Amino acid sequence: MRAEELIEANVDRGSWHSWDEPIASTDPDYVKAMVKAGTDEAVVTGRARIDGHEVALIVSEFGFLGGSIGRAAAARIVVAVRRATAERLPLIAATASGGTRMQEGTPAFVTMVDISQAVVAHKAAGLPYLVYLRHPTTGGVFASWGSLGHVTVAEPGALIGFLGPSVYEALHGHAFPDGVQVAENLVAKGVIDAVVKPDQLAAVAAKALALLAGPVTPPARPDPWESIQLSRHPARPGVRELLRIGVDDVLPLSGTGAGEPGNGMLCALASFQGMPCVVVGQDRRGPLGPDGLRAARRGMSIAQQLGRPLVCVVDTLGAELSPQAEERALAGEIARCLADLGQLTVPSVSVLLGQGCGGGALALLPSRVRVAAEHAWLSPLPPEGASVILYGDTERAAEMARRQRIGAHELLADGVVQEVVPEPVPAHEDPDGFCRRMSAAIVTQLVRQL
Repeated sequence: MRAEELIEANVDRGSWHSWDEPIASTDPDYVKAMVKAGTDEAVVTGRARIDGHEVALIVSEFGFLGGSIGRAAAARIVVAVRRATAERLPLIAATASGGTRMQEGTPAFVTMVDISQAVVAHKAAGLPYLVYLRHPTTGGVFASWGSLGHVTVAEPGALIGFLGPSVYEALHGHAFPDGVQVAENLVAKGVIDAVVKPDQLAAVAAKALALLAGPVTPPARPDPWESIQLSRHPARPGVRELLRIGVDDVLPLSGTGAGEPGNGMLCALASFQGMPCVVVGQDRRGPLGPDGLRAARRGMSIAQQLGRPLVCVVDTLGAELSPQAEERALAGEIARCLADLGQLTVPSVSVLLGQGCGGGALALLPSRVRVAAEHAWLSPLPPEGASVILYGDTERAAEMARRQRIGAHELLADGVVQEVVPEPVPAHEDPDGFCRRMSAAIVTQLVRQL
């Protein structure tokens, strides 16, 4: 397919504008090549739209001296690349060339350096560079600007190689092995990305440009009050589901080991992707009592004694508020959890899974690394309580949730957590996926500490 035909088949109708200045030559061979090819050089350059995307194009014309690159062709390419950079345009190069123009020798050969440097500068400016290797693409073109694409695809069955097979055979006295310098083989070997028919180039280029050239905008952050409502959903997975779905194996531990049931806390030995850990996790199904915090301290002690990583799961509507809790040293147990956890030398990660209310949540927070689910939150009081303190009623709870920076993304921005794990859908709608994502985040953060 000639350059003109490839352009016409792939750009939006009426959008092509050539950038090429006419080249005049009195050299008989050059004039003959111009007449034969119907163009004045081995490349044509210009600007067009592909599926609405403004792009710059450099397209080889193999009919002009085998698409070889001489000094005039190289100069045209360099000018086009630099113009694309200046105009902030993605650049698409569609090669079909035997390489350096042998009629011009070394002066033409070294222009591959100039072209490559221009392409590198274009990419350094944060602009996409896509390459379409057509049949044939060999020699210096393949070994320079033909191999610098962010994405590189090729024509089906195209001959693509460093040295053309006829030259190889002439130099070495035997043929180059069949099936090596072929587009399909280079895809299979990971040299190029895909094989694309000429009339499908526009679709592939448009997809690549949509992914590479579009604005990078962060996903919308959830409203903190919305996150609070989602975290309170009765079907939201908690530590029990995490231990059922997100681990390889689990051995539950019961209570404090000193005659207390450990209300509101689950302790277990568990394996996350083959990594044995100790897990202490707040059970969202009920309030957290002093004995639950003592059970957590038991888990911390086991982790430290055996050198096992510790996973602390924060998910509580708050510590138990009762005379019995006060008399059983609730505040003191929160303080001792903070002290014990802060002194551990083993790898540790605190996971904000959902609700993180008050001192009970704080007790399991000071691990080395903290991770939050996207709809998790952390606050000294529930927003309704903060509203009562400041305004005398609960009517401004949503406002307090936003003002107090309690949401996961705000915690990340403020350095309270180091990672937010996305919830593409609320956790209660996809508990398995949620638990697996949280498990993967736990493993990643623990591995980084080993």
